[in-house]
Amino acid sequence: MLALALVLSGCSLFDPDGSSPTSDPSPTPTEFEQSNVDASGDAADVTVTTDKTGRGFADDNIGVSFEATDLADPRLDPANSNLDEQLKALGSPALRFAGNALDRRTFWTSKGEKPKHGEQTTITPDDLKRLKKLVDVTGSTVTLGVPLGTYDPQRGADMAAHAIDILGDSLIGLGIGNEPNGYTVDDVPGGAVRGDGWNEDKYVKQLEAYAKAIHAKRPEAPIIGPDVYDGAWMTAFLDSGVKKKTALSQHWYQLYECDSTSVPGRGPQAANLIVPLAKEAAKKNLGIGKSKADAAGLPLWLEETGPTSCPGTNDTSLTNASALWAADYTLYAATLGVERMAMHSMLGACKGGAPMSLICDPADRGDRSDEFQVRPNMLGLRLLVPSVGGEFTKTSVAGGENMSVYTVVKNDGRTLVTTVINANDAAKVGGNPVTVSMPSGFSVSSASQVYGESNDVKSATQVVPANPLPDSVPFSGDGAGGSSSASAGASPSGGASSSAASNGGVGDDGKLRIDLAGSSVTVFVMRKG
Repeated sequence: MLALALVLSGCSLFDPDGSSPTSDPSPTPTEFEQSNVDASGDAADVTVTTDKTGRGFADDNIGVSFEATDLADPRLDPANSNLDEQLKALGSPALRFAGNALDRRTFWTSKGEKPKHGEQTTITPDDLKRLKKLVDVTGSTVTLGVPLGTYDPQRGADMAAHAIDILGDSLIGLGIGNEPNGYTVDDVPGGAVRGDGWNEDKYVKQLEAYAKAIHAKRPEAPIIGPDVYDGAWMTAFLDSGVKKKTALSQHWYQLYECDSTSVPGRGPQAANLIVPLAKEAAKKNLGIGKSKADAAGLPLWLEETGPTSCPGTNDTSLTNASALWAADYTLYAATLGVERMAMHSMLGACKGGAPMSLICDPADRGDRSDEFQVRPNMLGLRLLVPSVGGEFTKTSVAGGENMSVYTVVKNDGRTLVTTVINANDAAKVGGNPVTVSMPSGFSVSSASQVYGESNDVKSATQVVPANPLPDSVPFSGDGAGGSSSASAGASPSGGASSSAASNGGVGDDGKLRIDLAGSSVTVFVMRKG
């Protein structure tokens, strides 16, 4: 019997210029439907187990970091924009406000004063009250940066006290300064905020002065730091006399060699997001923070991260590869022990704004709208929401060339969520035949996917919403058509329906056989019983 072709049902959230959304597909699909997959890539065998690894995936493993100046944006109020809706699509994501603008362009006052040193944005208690409205709607936890660029411990303590009083239990960390190891660098917006003699020892003295002033007002204030990449500065923070240390906060960007064109490498090319070297680099660099956090008995929070730290018009983060990377990197970091992660973003324009941002404003430059749009990396993160609340299990993939697979177990062992990142370029291989071996008694409840016509395609990532699998699916690997009782539907392992015959699906051996599109992330939800 001929396999049923899976027709295109995905919807793109972008016009070709990346500026405005298109409508959802009509009619709304009721089955999981990929585009036609001409799978010529290497076959992959995925083995899913219920054996826990000891790591978990929580709400805070998905998060968004904003510039501190965004606190003054009235669109944080749920009544003034769709920002709350876009954030809720990530579950209850971690929120963080700091960035380079914290120490160079942000001025705090609770008394109506004017900026003292030319800061461009003034933050007041009313701004924190607006943030509280957003937090109440999204259920998010918040970390907040306190400006250190202009040394003023009492002003910092006043900001911290108001933040604690207004945000309540949702505020879980106060960071004093942002990337203090870069305070002498001239090529960041606003330039250097310290002289050439600035070092770890001077940082610690000022850090301790701020923490002392904060704790004089609010003794239980949770302090995190040092919000850097450099391991020496992490040690300086951990060895300081600061009380109520709550977490070690690290920053790291995948692609940072802005002048490099090497592939594989660390230059800002889309291909460098998905080569094996990317994962090796993440393991090495996040391992620096993890080892120091473990030694101090603290959790590791990745408070600022993203695909690339390169400035200007770099648009690697607009590619479909960034969606694949965002999903893979977020899950991988959690397996390494990162307990909180925030992808750096800003409430800027889609055209001319920060290209790495998860969201952007489609209005013409200089104007503002109240309808934020999402970028491909945000679409990748959205697929991870079903994994929230789960514990990672031992899952392996053999073959498939450039694939990664993760599984979490949840609901007292009754639900498995398996995420397959197929970074093989759809433009070259179409897709790959994949055989998924499920634990006994489990069946596929639903599948969802994001994909693109290639890894490099920009602002054209497509979404296939979560739906049950159809009764039959294409499969071009070994064993195709080998079971007359193959069915992709709800039949549990060993009990598939005999009424469906196809190349793929779930066979009597409890294995799901399916051709998966290249340049995609696919999530299978499996249930027991």
